[in-house]
Amino acid sequence: MCGIVGFIDKSKDKKKIIKDMADLIIHRGPDSDGYYVDDNIALGFRRLSIIDLGTGSQPIFNEEKDKVIIFNGEIYNYQIIKEDLLAKGHKFTTKADTEVILHGYEEYGEKILNKLRGMFAFVIYDIKTKELFGARDFFGIKPFYYYIDDDVFMFGSEIKSFLGNPNFKKEFNKEMLPLYLSFQYSALENSFFKNVYKLKPGCYFKYKDGKFKLEKYYNLELEPYEDRSFDDFKDGIRDLLNDSVEAHKVSDVEVGSFLSSGVDSSLIATISSVNKTFTVGWDNNNYSEIDYAKDLSKKIKVKNISKKISKSEYFEKFPMIQYYMDEPLADPSAIALYFVAEIASKHVKVCLSGEGADEIFGGYNIYQEPFTVSWYYKIPFPIRKFIGVLATPFRNHSGFNFLIRRGKKIEDRYIGNAFIFDTYEIDKVLNHKSNKKYTDLTKPYYKHCKNYDDVMKMQYIDFNFWLVGDILLKADKMSMANSLEVRVPYLDRVLVDYARHLPTKYKVNEKVTKYAFREVAKEVLDKKVANKKKLGFPVPIRVWLREEDTYNLVKNTFLEGSEFFNTKYLIKLLDDHKNEKRDNSRKIWTIYTFLVWYKQYFND
Repeated sequence: MCGIVGFIDKSKDKKKIIKDMADLIIHRGPDSDGYYVDDNIALGFRRLSIIDLGTGSQPIFNEEKDKVIIFNGEIYNYQIIKEDLLAKGHKFTTKADTEVILHGYEEYGEKILNKLRGMFAFVIYDIKTKELFGARDFFGIKPFYYYIDDDVFMFGSEIKSFLGNPNFKKEFNKEMLPLYLSFQYSALENSFFKNVYKLKPGCYFKYKDGKFKLEKYYNLELEPYEDRSFDDFKDGIRDLLNDSVEAHKVSDVEVGSFLSSGVDSSLIATISSVNKTFTVGWDNNNYSEIDYAKDLSKKIKVKNISKKISKSEYFEKFPMIQYYMDEPLADPSAIALYFVAEIASKHVKVCLSGEGADEIFGGYNIYQEPFTVSWYYKIPFPIRKFIGVLATPFRNHSGFNFLIRRGKKIEDRYIGNAFIFDTYEIDKVLNHKSNKKYTDLTKPYYKHCKNYDDVMKMQYIDFNFWLVGDILLKADKMSMANSLEVRVPYLDRVLVDYARHLPTKYKVNEKVTKYAFREVAKEVLDKKVANKKKLGFPVPIRVWLREEDTYNLVKNTFLEGSEFFNTKYLIKLLDDHKNEKRDNSRKIWTIYTFLVWYKQYFND
């Protein structure tokens, strides 16, 4: 796991600039650095040594020294691909997975991408033709950003590296704010920095002579096999998961595992046979998972290392964490993830984690909605829609939101696990008008999956928005902030390609989520653990925001936010929450997060 950075422009002092850019992401790779510079391009690399500790440094060249690669990620089937390439006459100078991608590109071109099993973001530069080829993995596990402005092209693992280049114009992209308020994260392909974009998952690009060409090479398609038996699916999930975990353990350094009280991380920790698990909790025991983690770790005979996070620690680290995020992310659990990565990094360089299980196996509680409220869906839609319109003026009163939501088709109301502000309230909270609507983002995806049932539609939206913009982003940024590699066995290409054929009946019903997956888990976990309801990563934000010191901290921050927000409305949200009139914690936290992030990048 590493950090990559590079640029193409007319700068004279490329060696100094690329070093300055790489130093800004030294946390991604503190072990060593490496560079390639010519008149056209500069490539930089920061290394966290995991595989081939002796000879795996980058950049790496091919035999003729006319192609060079920098790579961030891990390829778990690189040895199989390497055997094929050796048979075709390619010569290797390292034992690293990076060189396999380079020779694979020589042999297969962009088709090498679909042969890879792993997580990756990389660029390959052809020194002779001056063409740059770059790609991001299937699911967006590893980040990749790029900047285009006239004849300047930059790219890297993190946006902050661009700050080291004098040709980077740091400008705030105001158009991102309304959509962020709905999603709680940066959901667009472009970013909060003007002219900075995210390379979307499953995409590659080519750049030459100032021309940028983008192509999609992978898209998740849910194709349920209704005739396959439940037992067949269960056996397949078990076998492929065990195989994935083994593949994800390949390393020349020790591998540990994150552990919460949920079934996803519990199953990974149990079947991986690691020696150490890592857990964080809170001073408030109602939100702590430490006791559970210690009990399970004792049962499976591994050492559990844990930490209780205090409120003061949480808020003290929060501004720095938003700096590491690059863009604002208002998921309170991201901070907890920072702390668990911090304690893990003192003991191991690699950790397994449970991201992705909910998206591929149907784990979110909201996926049960078509079954638990099926009685209401028997009412004809035009009548439900009319009732929803009548209920809209009472949206802030208990119970009416049920009627409003069920009065809309799923395409008009579901944007993922987080839906913070709707369009109506965004117009109230912002002090400027915007034509950006959340449905503008999700509409093309709903069009693509129009033949799916409602559960599959929600899965598809979560896979393309929530998983990429929240779950995987915080896993990467919080772990790499602590120079720790996180691997996600549930998001294995082979396993996902199998699980996408699961029929809805084997994923969700009125009683349970992740039905088939939980049955697999019951083979190695206690029934109580395997059946545990989805909680997420509980954080006592709603409690803290009602305490005087936190209330005053947030209020003072809100009062400084008049450039963007109607501060009178913000204070009302805060006061109503403090006085327990309604739970506004997620709305408050979303705005507070943005203001803290903005201060890191544009005020300080």
